[in-house]
Amino acid sequence: MKVLKRYKFFMITMLIILIMTIFDRDLGIKAMHISGYSIKEMILIIPPVFILLGLLDIWVPREIMVKFMGEGSGLKGIILAIILGSAAAGPLYGAFPIAGVFMKKGVKFSNILIFIGAWSTTKVPMFLFEMSALGVPFALTRLFVDIPGIILIAYTLSILISKDEVEKIYGKAEMME
Repeated sequence: MKVLKRYKFFMITMLIILIMTIFDRDLGIKAMHISGYSIKEMILIIPPVFILLGLLDIWVPREIMVKFMGEGSGLKGIILAIILGSAAAGPLYGAFPIAGVFMKKGVKFSNILIFIGAWSTTKVPMFLFEMSALGVPFALTRLFVDIPGIILIAYTLSILISKDEVEKIYGKAEMME
């Protein structure tokens, strides 16, 4: 019964695709191909992310993370969050397990938000593509607008979200093992 509850959304989605296939075969098959591609992509990306998470969890002591990205880290924490997020590979859903490990290691909430923002908007491969396809001025302008925007959003969210709510988020990250 627990399995049914856990995979309820997945089973409902598959049922919808099955019904869609009955009414429009081509659309249903297309939906199945897209779903299969997404599942394949996740299977190829999730294991390496979790291997890296395990290594990060074991190799990097909490004290180091607190020193470089914790509450008193200041500008170096912001810069490190941007560099780590920008250098990351893979889709955005790969950032959230890493953010969970960062929480366990005592990384400042705003630095976690900056890391996620950098992961989603300032990736190095994307920047290189923009330089070649859209030109250096465009790529640099976007980058120089995005970085302060990410920092502003992170600090605004840190102010707007109550300390109790942040503690609950960190508590949930601690429980996930």
